[in-house]
Amino acid sequence: VQLQASGGGLVQAGGSLRLSCTASGRTFSSYGMGWFRQAPGKEREFVALISWSGGSTYYADSVKGRFTISRDNAKNTVYLQMNSLKPEDTAVYYCAATRFNGLAAKIYEYDYWGQGTQVTVSS
Repeated sequence: VQLQASGGGLVQAGGSLRLSCTASGRTFSSYGMGWFRQAPGKEREFVALISWSGGSTYYADSVKGRFTISRDNAKNTVYLQMNSLKPEDTAVYYCAATRFNGLAAKIYEYDYWGQGTQVTVSS
């Protein structure tokens, strides 16, 4: 599975962005999908995940209520809608795919990673 993330950019605090991650291959619907982020000088951290069917989602506390993860299996794409953005959301955002059938919030639980897209939130 190859993943291509896009949609990052520069936005003012309080604004919104929607990230997309498109996967190659015909097995996209069998993977859980996650978003992680890494700010300068910090470790990569979990943001959100969605089950293969889209029926289950899970969020980090820092983004709960502001971010929404969704997927369109017909388009092999997972999305991250980010609202009410804060300067502390500034990071490179990565999408990832996991074959783990459960709550996968750890980096090592993911099998494939996209290249990352930069999100910068100005104050």
